[in-house]
Amino acid sequence: MIKITFPDNSVKEFESGITPLQIAESISPRLAQEVLAATVDGQEWDLSRSINADAAIKLFKWDDPEGKHAFWHSSAHLLAEALQELYPGIKFGIGPAIENGFYYDVDPGEATITAADFPTIEAKMLELASRKEPIVRKEISKADALDRFGKRGEEYKVELISELEDGTITTYTQGAFTDLCRGPHLPNTGLIKAVKITSLAGAYWRGDEKRKQLVRVYGITFPKKKLLDEYLVLMEEAKKRDHRKIGKEMELFAFSSNVGPGLPLWLPKGTQLRDRLEAMLRKVQKRFGYLQVITPHIGNKMLYVTSGHYAKYGKDSFQPIHTPEEGEEYLLKPMNCPHHCEIYKVTPRSYKDLPLRFAEFGTVYRYEQSGELHGLTRVRSFTQDDAHIFCRPDQLKDEFLKVMDIIFIIFKALKFDNFEAQISLRDPNNREKYIGSDENWEKAERAIVEACEEKGLKARVEYGEAAFYGPKLDFMVKDAIGRRWQLGTIQVDYNLPERFELEYTGSDNQKHRPVMIHRAPFGSMERFVAVLIEHTGGKFPLWLTPDQVAVLPISAKFNDYAQQVVSELAEKDIRAFVDDRNEKIGRKIRDNELKRIPYLLVVGEKEAENGEVSVRKQGEGDKGSMKIATFAENLNVEVEELLKEW
Repeated sequence: MIKITFPDNSVKEFESGITPLQIAESISPRLAQEVLAATVDGQEWDLSRSINADAAIKLFKWDDPEGKHAFWHSSAHLLAEALQELYPGIKFGIGPAIENGFYYDVDPGEATITAADFPTIEAKMLELASRKEPIVRKEISKADALDRFGKRGEEYKVELISELEDGTITTYTQGAFTDLCRGPHLPNTGLIKAVKITSLAGAYWRGDEKRKQLVRVYGITFPKKKLLDEYLVLMEEAKKRDHRKIGKEMELFAFSSNVGPGLPLWLPKGTQLRDRLEAMLRKVQKRFGYLQVITPHIGNKMLYVTSGHYAKYGKDSFQPIHTPEEGEEYLLKPMNCPHHCEIYKVTPRSYKDLPLRFAEFGTVYRYEQSGELHGLTRVRSFTQDDAHIFCRPDQLKDEFLKVMDIIFIIFKALKFDNFEAQISLRDPNNREKYIGSDENWEKAERAIVEACEEKGLKARVEYGEAAFYGPKLDFMVKDAIGRRWQLGTIQVDYNLPERFELEYTGSDNQKHRPVMIHRAPFGSMERFVAVLIEHTGGKFPLWLTPDQVAVLPISAKFNDYAQQVVSELAEKDIRAFVDDRNEKIGRKIRDNELKRIPYLLVVGEKEAENGEVSVRKQGEGDKGSMKIATFAENLNVEVEELLKEW
């Protein structure tokens, strides 16, 4: 008999060799029907795989991320099985689960896969799923794996196998399809009830632009058709909220092939939006004692070698800039933190000087592959709302709490009310891969956990997810239609102070290393604006939106009065413009509503005679006529109420 420990710490005895699925069946038939994945002693485990020793088990259903991951990973194999039947001779790269669905990179040879083929692929996947094919795991030697996949001409799999250690290789088979895979997977394909192939893309093998470009087939599946139907409705709403579409309609940003892909151009209205976001954070940071700094857009290559960023980001950086000085190389900076470390070193520091909080809206550059670029969410040039706090170990918890306060202020002001937090800690069984003393790690981890407890923040704890230099806290927000975005991160770092030999003189007159906190509430201005657009559908808070008011004269003879209205509103710090196009008033109203202008003021003969405006509010329609001064006062009161939140 073996002892199985459950998440509530209860323990039950079972025969050795029992599977997670059998354990679920012993609890209830309903659970056995719904369980999709399991972990055994923290290790991902197939539901049909035997457990032969005492262990702790967790079972996951569809609502758990682990459940969806196993479901979509198995679905990627189902996609590959369908493609194998439909396109004889097709070769396979990799096929992982992703946040929403899965993809498989394939080399179709002489065949062509287009969007017109999606219904055929979907039908074949459902046909195969209906067979309820068992998904069978098998351990295989490296030699046998090379032989098996080599005989099939699977050159991409052979390359992957050649890099694996013997004794660690497994395959999974369903029907006539066998794949190289670590797993875990569903017990059989019958759990997959609804299928949608969503898109195609090009993807270079191993992300190398010098290698062959494969076809990436994206898809998503569900255990019920109702869930797919709901997802498709959500996707239609997402299309309406696409930041690229809305950004163009609102004239916020653009891209130019002459400037280069992934290099956004901020148009005047988009720049106003960014400026207000930056002003908001500057104002908040000033209250918390931050000092603004500015650093160059380039740095000597050795700066990033010292920091370790060159080893990590060198391949993703732009090529070094060579100066007339022989052997001298500079890089477009991929990170701001090394520069801030050098600012810290400019002056000898005492324990009385700490904490020091350096903040910068610093633009950084990374060479993302062209196929990975996507609007503002994936670019080659982006501005981080970066700050680095240098503090004593005894100040760490308090500084962490203050950073959390800043993030909460931003989330509240911008209506990101639905968010989750994750604490990423060391792997307690593999401490050698982390730098720094156990004592410092324990202090840092305890500070993060206690900070979350003090704030009443229910944060998910993940062991083994910490950065090698320290633990961190990440915030994932859900937007208005339920999509998850990672926004806001706080990281504790013992690495850079060590690499840059940062010091302060303590009260004991001895030299000590400061602790460094990295934080970026927005993350990057580009990505944050993209998420904000999609969250609000472009209907920004009144204090933030570039244009608060559009004044619409019903004919050209009232243009002068419309300009007078704009001037009077400007005196009250209200951002307004005149739409004096030679168009009918209905067209002007529709066009400006499309641009998400919060207030539309219609002016004609009656309004001009009485010094009034006819007010329309976005989403609420006609609000009646009123004096210009009354409207201005009402709008400013509305803004003041919003600003009270931060």
